[in-house]
Amino acid sequence: MALLKIVKYGNEILEKPTKKVEVIDDAIRKIVLDMLETMYAAPGIGLAANQVGIPLSIAVIDINGLQDNHEALILINPEIINQEGSAKDEEGCLSFPEIFAPVDRPERITVKAYNLNHELYEITGEGLLARAMAHEIDHLVGRLFIERMSTITRELIKKQISKKMKQGEW
Repeated sequence: MALLKIVKYGNEILEKPTKKVEVIDDAIRKIVLDMLETMYAAPGIGLAANQVGIPLSIAVIDINGLQDNHEALILINPEIINQEGSAKDEEGCLSFPEIFAPVDRPERITVKAYNLNHELYEITGEGLLARAMAHEIDHLVGRLFIERMSTITRELIKKQISKKMKQGEW
């Protein structure tokens, strides 16, 4: 396994939809394992492939932060098939280091995706799991969490990032 470089806001790959995975082979399995290692090392609870420069529809999630790959949720070509409710809570993103802000997300979400054995499955999550799945699936369609923030919050964050970029800290 290898640590992958997490791309930050400003990299155009984050704002483009990813491509569907056609075949789940050893190369895809290696990408998933590398993504898990990178997510745990960051540390984070979710990571989308485009956040590590790979334009494929793959996300990994482990809301417990446990470094046991068997506890992680692997989402290949995920699609949201149902969502209910709405909750605002503070959210962060590995592509926006040290930035946290309130974001509205569904309270409950059902997703269908493939696992590493190319088996289609459905999972329903509530609370933090629902938030993490919605966040990562947003990444895969090229939508960033700042787009779900209030205009004022989004503009303040963009100014913070712009300042960090000018200072060479981004």
